[in-house]
Amino acid sequence: MLFPALKGVSRPLCCFLRWPGRLWGRTSTSTMGSGYVQANVVILPSSLADDFEAFCRANPAPLPLLHRSPPGDWGCPPLANQTDIRTDCPQYNVYEGGVLACRVSSLQLYTLQLQQMVSFYLGCSFSFERSLQAAGVPVRNIQQHRNVSMYRTSLLCAGGGPFQCPLVVTMRPVPADKLDLVAQCTHLTPQAHGAPIHIGEPALLGIQDVGKPAYGDSVKAEPGDVTVFWACGITGVEAVLSCKPSLAFTHSPGSMFITDLPDPSSSDPPTTPQLDQSPLTFLISQQPLLYSMASGAAVQPIRTLERLIGEDPGERGIQVLFIQDELLRSCLSLSHSSSVLITTGFPTHHTLNPPDETDGPPGAIAMAATLLALGKQVTMVTDQRALDMNEAIVEEAVRRGVTKTAFPLVTFQNTGPESAIHFLCHDGDPTRPRYDHLVAIERSGRAADGNYYNMRGINIKHLVDPVDDLFIAASNIPGITTTGIGDGGNELGMGKVKEAVRAHMPNGALIACDVAADFAITAGVSNWGGYAVAYGLYILSLCPIHQRYLHKGLEPTPSPTQGLESSLPSIAKEEEMLAILVKFGVRSGKTANLGMEVDGLTFHPTHSDLIARLRDCTLTHTNTHT
Repeated sequence: MLFPALKGVSRPLCCFLRWPGRLWGRTSTSTMGSGYVQANVVILPSSLADDFEAFCRANPAPLPLLHRSPPGDWGCPPLANQTDIRTDCPQYNVYEGGVLACRVSSLQLYTLQLQQMVSFYLGCSFSFERSLQAAGVPVRNIQQHRNVSMYRTSLLCAGGGPFQCPLVVTMRPVPADKLDLVAQCTHLTPQAHGAPIHIGEPALLGIQDVGKPAYGDSVKAEPGDVTVFWACGITGVEAVLSCKPSLAFTHSPGSMFITDLPDPSSSDPPTTPQLDQSPLTFLISQQPLLYSMASGAAVQPIRTLERLIGEDPGERGIQVLFIQDELLRSCLSLSHSSSVLITTGFPTHHTLNPPDETDGPPGAIAMAATLLALGKQVTMVTDQRALDMNEAIVEEAVRRGVTKTAFPLVTFQNTGPESAIHFLCHDGDPTRPRYDHLVAIERSGRAADGNYYNMRGINIKHLVDPVDDLFIAASNIPGITTTGIGDGGNELGMGKVKEAVRAHMPNGALIACDVAADFAITAGVSNWGGYAVAYGLYILSLCPIHQRYLHKGLEPTPSPTQGLESSLPSIAKEEEMLAILVKFGVRSGKTANLGMEVDGLTFHPTHSDLIARLRDCTLTHTNTHT
């Protein structure tokens, strides 16, 4: 029982509102119970009651259980006085054998059967609409005098005995500049479905035509609106359909039970001190449109990581290339991914064998280790000339414990105009991408003239395979996002900041990479960017708000695991990784020294100190907030 019994409370207005169908001939309660909690209703035979309660407990986002009645009890004292569930919804659905038999305005004809049935009252998103309006958010369904739009999704709820059904969601178009406010207001009402579980492209939920809801009315978006989806209590109706009881009742969609309880979300919007545990929204993809969500408590340390890797011990002037929150957005996107392609390799020492430098591979393997620990598929694409060496490096990294799991290494050659799309997509079908995120870290990038240059302006094109073509092709394939990590502007993906590179970096007009990534992470040393991605992913894995959003409210927040923490970069592991590269003849980028340095900076104290501070920032945060 989630609410205390109402002793001696009389709310004539609420009693009055519980009969809108008969008083005004209306069935939607979207605006009728403004200021009071509303509830979905499911009435089932007593023999199914325990199974349905377990189903609700397993799926709290769509089915927040407010009250379960004893068999044959018409009242609902924890939620309202003077009630009779047979008459207090404007309209009911009657199901026989899992088929909608009829809609009625009263269940009094079924009084005998109801004596052996149990009523469930479930939270409803109508309860938070008033608070959205009070906060200045336009609620389009209310403005248009329509019931809210409800859709079946392709997502399956956690099963519970005989109940197996898809998640149902409500949709409200929201102005893009109000998304944070909407998330923060509704986050405060877990018993009214809580914060959104998806923001963006409806097809990502399996909704093919947003103009054709399964329940409710079609609600039109205004220019600048984004489609925002919440878990919906009509999931309970789908559960009834799946179970096929001989007789069952629900409210008709939109015809809610209005309680006597004041809407708990009607207080003022969250103030600044509360925001560390409130959701913030971030655009992470335009094609398809997708926003992600994380708590302020998770966002702040990731921003600190970004500031730390932006230090410039080599005095290159990289601050001019910095774009705030590129690290955060990349980590959020990678958290949503399932299959990641990583590339690295900068053959700056064109007269030596091997020509590669020590910046890039350590950061790539650090990211791979954490992505693998999170259950992602990881593949690395490398130059054909370096394939054998890189396979041996990864094998040695596994043997020495730098990463627990090996991953496949592949190569790419441009053999025709369709080569890239066939590499990226199953059977060359752009609707079936093989990878959903590409990451380039310290990978030589193609300049505007088609050549590849090191920082000295020397053309090294003969040592580089055309991996850039994959990033170019990915920009036109919905569902593939890209990240570039660099420290000078001539790296793959840094074309996003090419104008700043040309204007401010040495030899910038010549060497600037012309190929952009969706996210361009600038670091004092590129390896640091890879480390920061690994740490950022770990922070997000422990953020309840992000995990709830990531799993659409259907899975419990994963608990911290020793395995995941052990995947993170550490001073010992990164020192071991650098020693492996030296063993294979890979040299420091700036000096060509075959020793324990990267970009002319010795591992101790420069890199070891930075790793320590990144790790401390991450673990201090997670120990405080978990």
